Amino acid sequence: MLESTPPIICILGMHRSGTSCLTGSLEEAGVNLGERHTWNPHNIKGNRENQAIVDLNDSVLAANAAAWDQPSHLVRWSADQLKEARRLVTPAASPKCFGFKDPRTLLTLDGWIHALPELRFIGIYRNPMDVAQSLNNRSGMPIEAGLELWYQYNQRLWKHYCVHRFPVLCFDDEESIFKQKLKKILTGFGLYDESTKKEFYEAGLRTASGDRAYELDQRFLELLKKLKEMAE
Repeated sequence: MLESTPPIICILGMHRSGTSCLTGSLEEAGVNLGERHTWNPHNIKGNRENQAIVDLNDSVLAANAAAWDQPSHLVRWSADQLKEARRLVTPAASPKCFGFKDPRTLLTLDGWIHALPELRFIGIYRNPMDVAQSLNNRSGMPIEAGLELWYQYNQRLWKHYCVHRFPVLCFDDEESIFKQKLKKILTGFGLYDESTKKEFYEAGLRTASGDRAYELDQRFLELLKKLKEMAE
């Protein structure tokens, strides 16, 4: 049974890291995503993103001379942008809890927290080589650039976790373990329903496999260790 005041759930994670799978699973459990994409060429089940939220994140980044693939350590929001953030989650007033996902949110998160201090979070991460390979497959991004982007996003995920503490999943886990951990998270949010057949998650959604023989720098190994500890 949902809480008396349904939470607003924000899914946090790097591009190509299972955020769409997690968001689709939450929707399947009853989370209201509003208008969202249900198909695209790089994700047959859709990235489950609300385009208006993506557009807001893009506008915030652009105003700070940044972009999804060019993060900035200092991102300022205008009063109008903060107001728009609050407006976009007004569906949370419905009986169902509202959720949204856009990997860019990790780059603009301070503004979202300022606009919506009641936000609750769920995180997800994936092996850096798989993410870099997936970005390379999708848009030709060089592996080294994809790895650096993975580091920038997931460092923010770790720092945010240290402050707010929230459940985190690893998209690399085998299917049974992933589903078990997801069930625990859904239960914690009052969303798990044993009678509902869950079909969104499929192991085949992980379509890219990076070179495990690639030697990652020490900073990647250290961050990956922190992420694993978060997910445990």
